[in-house]
Parts: sequence; structure tokens; C-alpha cells
Amino acid sequence: MTATEFGRTVRRWRDRASPGSAGLPAGGRRRAAGLRREELALLAGISVDYVTRLEQGRASNPSAQVVEALVRALRLAPQERAHLFRLAGLVPPGPETVPAYIPPSVHRLLDRLADSPVAVYDAAWTLLLANPPYGALMGDPSDWRGPERNGVWRNFVGPGGRVRHTPEERRAFEEGLVADLRATVGRYPDDRGLRALVAELRTRSERFAELWDAGAVGRHTAARKTVDHPQVGPVTLDCDVLGVAGSDLRIMVYTAEPNTPDAERLALLTVLGTQALVG
Repeated sequence: MTATEFGRTVRRWRDRASPGSAGLPAGGRRRAAGLRREELALLAGISVDYVTRLEQGRASNPSAQVVEALVRALRLAPQERAHLFRLAGLVPPGPETVPAYIPPSVHRLLDRLADSPVAVYDAAWTLLLANPPYGALMGDPSDWRGPERNGVWRNFVGPGGRVRHTPEERRAFEEGLVADLRATVGRYPDDRGLRALVAELRTRSERFAELWDAGAVGRHTAARKTVDHPQVGPVTLDCDVLGVAGSDLRIMVYTAEPNTPDAERLALLTVLGTQALVG
């Protein structure tokens, strides 16, 4: 397949995708019903220039990560996803790979939860998709690349996060993350990216290597968490991790008890975060 065919297909699917179907507001006058290049670039987390070069056939050999990002942004069906991978000269990810495909039903669920911080992770705790309230709560993830998008890597090697932990909570949190990642490796032993992640974590984090070699098996669970937000202060929220039938995706949802100061802070930081993104 040629780069021109790949670009034409992306353009055709961009033209058919309305802003509403992609989870964007449909306000304002538009010359065409489909997504603008700027909107596709924003949703996929890539530059407008790169989208332009892809559509014009001037950028060849897009990576699997770029193709998957376009699949999520365009909300493609499974058959369309496989077709786009083949047009890029890539083999569609098989059952031996940690699933990264987000079904349209999950996209619609996030649309319905537009006022709550929601993120979708794969089975290795790599962030696949986050809505604006989640970015406002935890920090904008749009610039995170490669291992920066992995929650295990960020907590053991990277800058960590905004969730406050006591020493006991931190220990239990780390043990749960490592145990959960070990269980994922057991389900996907042939995933090369997953093996590379574990190898890097063992090399760069003594704490991870210690917990990994201890051989704990289990699952990371979420509960009530306090988030130290730089603008509105501490916000205590319930964090639920939901599974998706027929997939290994994790949907993380933060909610506040109604009519409480935490609910007010959550509403405020969501507005502040949205304004920052627009500005």
C-alpha cells in the first residue's frame, strides 16, 4: 500500500466524522460537516503539520502508535482499524498484544461522563485516553510520550502524580501496581513492548525490581483518594476502576460526594482546566 492511499483513507474518514460523534462541541459555523485537521490532530495527540503530511501522502511509514491514535480519534470500527494498519504497512495487533483498541461504546460512555474526570488505560496501565476534567485534575497528559504515558513508569521512574499517600498507602499502592503488571505479563507473555517496559523498570528502579523479584501476584484497586491540586488545593474523591466486557481496558472514574466542598473544588478545577485548554 502507498502513503497516498493511507492519506486518502484518513481524509475520507475525517470528512465523515462529525464533531459530535468525536466527542467535540459542534458549535460555530463550519464549511464542512467533518472534523477539521486541527481537531483530528488535537484528538490524536499529533501535530497539525503531521496530519497534513499524512493526508497528502508526504509522510510515509507512520508508527503503530500514530495509527492507533488516529483509530481512537476517528472512532473506527474493528475492521476499519485493521484496514488502516494494513494501509500503513503494519500488521494489526494480535491477541498476544495488550489490547489498545477502544470500542465506540466506551467513547460514548466518556461522552456521557463529560463532567467527571475519566481516563482509559490498557492492562499495563498505559494511558490511552483522558477527558478534559481528568487533565484538569491530574495534569494535562497531551504532551506525554512513550513511557511517560504509563502509570507504573511514572510512579517508579517518572515524576509521580498528584495523589497524596501516607507511607503505608504508598507501599500498598506500589505493591498493587507491580502485582497487577505481573498478572498482565502472565496474560500477554509474548508482548515485546510489555517485556521492554518491565526490563526498563527493573533497570531504573530498585524499588520496582525488589517488588518484582518478590513475586507478588494480585491486582491494583482504587478507592478514596486525595489529590493535591496546585490551584484549588486538596480534593478528596472516590476513584473507581471499571472493566470492559470482552476487553482488558480499565476505565478510571473520579467522583465527589454531592453538596460537599470537594464537589465544589472538583467543579472549579474542571472549569479552570477547561479555560486553560481553550486559552
